[in-house]
Amino acid sequence: MEQFKMVAKTLQGLEEVLARELTELGANDVVQGCRVVTFSGDLEMMYRANFCLRTALRILKPIQEFTAYDADGVYDAVKQIDWNKYLDIRTSFAVDSVVYSEDFKHSKFVAYRVKDAIVDYFREQTGQRPNISVANPDIRLNIHISGNDCTLSLDSSGESLHKRGYRVGSVESPINEVLAAGMILMTGWRGECDFIDPMCGSGTIAIEAALIARNIWPGIFHSHRYAFENWDDFDADLLQSIYNDDSHERPFEHKIYARDIDIAAANITAANARSAGVSDCMEISVQSIQEFTQPTQPTLMVTNPPYGERISSPDLLDLYHTIGDRLKHQFVGNDAWIISYRQEGFAQIGLKPSLKIPLFNGALECELRKYQIFDGKFKDYRSEGGEIKTDDERRRMHNKRELPHRPAFKERQDQESEDDIPEYLRLRHRSFMASRRREEERDDRPRRRQDRGFRDRDERNFRDRDNRNFRSRDDRNFKGKQQFRGSDAPRRNSNFKKTRNNFKH
Repeated sequence: MEQFKMVAKTLQGLEEVLARELTELGANDVVQGCRVVTFSGDLEMMYRANFCLRTALRILKPIQEFTAYDADGVYDAVKQIDWNKYLDIRTSFAVDSVVYSEDFKHSKFVAYRVKDAIVDYFREQTGQRPNISVANPDIRLNIHISGNDCTLSLDSSGESLHKRGYRVGSVESPINEVLAAGMILMTGWRGECDFIDPMCGSGTIAIEAALIARNIWPGIFHSHRYAFENWDDFDADLLQSIYNDDSHERPFEHKIYARDIDIAAANITAANARSAGVSDCMEISVQSIQEFTQPTQPTLMVTNPPYGERISSPDLLDLYHTIGDRLKHQFVGNDAWIISYRQEGFAQIGLKPSLKIPLFNGALECELRKYQIFDGKFKDYRSEGGEIKTDDERRRMHNKRELPHRPAFKERQDQESEDDIPEYLRLRHRSFMASRRREEERDDRPRRRQDRGFRDRDERNFRDRDNRNFRSRDDRNFKGKQQFRGSDAPRRNSNFKKTRNNFKH
């Protein structure tokens, strides 16, 4: 079959995992980029990429690359393409756009100009125009602009590939399936021992672990038609043969434990596990983290504790302190991987991580941390041959330190995020971390008179918190311009609409 170039889109931080998946799948010319991995293959590889990849969001097939300096330049280049190869006047289409450029200020306007070019192409040739369908188009197009380099692609996936199809219920703000699978693959676990998520929510991490352990492709549950099924060269027999091939599946002889303090969450997890066909290898129960006890068999933990707006700071710190206490005393000899975005929460765990991997959960700048729980002192553990980091983990830590901080990254994340988080939440988090750094840098030099007032006020605040009547410093002293000193500080500006609570679970 003919070989052609393709692009697999993913979440920030999962590029290496996705590249490894593509290599194992047999793709050629695999190259990592920022939130994308490029590769080449034939029609079967494109079908398998959509059907088998756990950490891909979309698979794009580039059809034209060109240079443009404004929206009119994009229009002219798109109109020169022979669109009869890809659609006709009976075909509906939609255009998505991703723009990282100073010359193009509005990504939606770029999408409109692409649409206009295609419509004008057919109107001039036939006097008629194809239909635009945003909700359910026959053909999806993607225009990607970086600087002045433009790539127009066919979207072969349609619905985002993180929508597996097994989810029949969920708690509020469930973790993205692609992120859950990526975290598990990062651990290196493939079903060699028991697995546990003690705060499972709707069970996404536990179910993805079961699919990985049994090597069941996520496309088995895909309930929507892939976009490539509307293409003229669609090979239904080839897709059917991929769907019916179960030779790669394997038995799983261990157990996956999914626990949550909320009985409703446990029931949702059980329903989702039945829908995915993996309930026979899962044990689902209602249990708080305070009741967590030492597993009888070697066990890997991957979990996504609560963080965000639905939990107040004192409760959050208590929760993370309990997690650290349970790990230290009831998870000896095992590894735990925890994702969170609140540094003060990680600090409350009280254990030294052996690995920190930057990831994004929606638009929240998170870290996935690995904790190796051993008995006794660290020096004794090392003297007995214990190793905190593998060579691969050392390389990851080096890459993390080398990762440049791009000023425009937040804007990129907003444009492409599959699980959008309001802008104000990121602003509040950044402001909170800036205030924390200022406090840490504060020395012991004598304060001016008004600074003493600040200290007295802080003491009153801590006394109020002990009485469960705590009000933050910003709540007491809000004047004029809106300020955020912490991610839990209340919004005082009446111009802002009340928003829903955010809770990552």
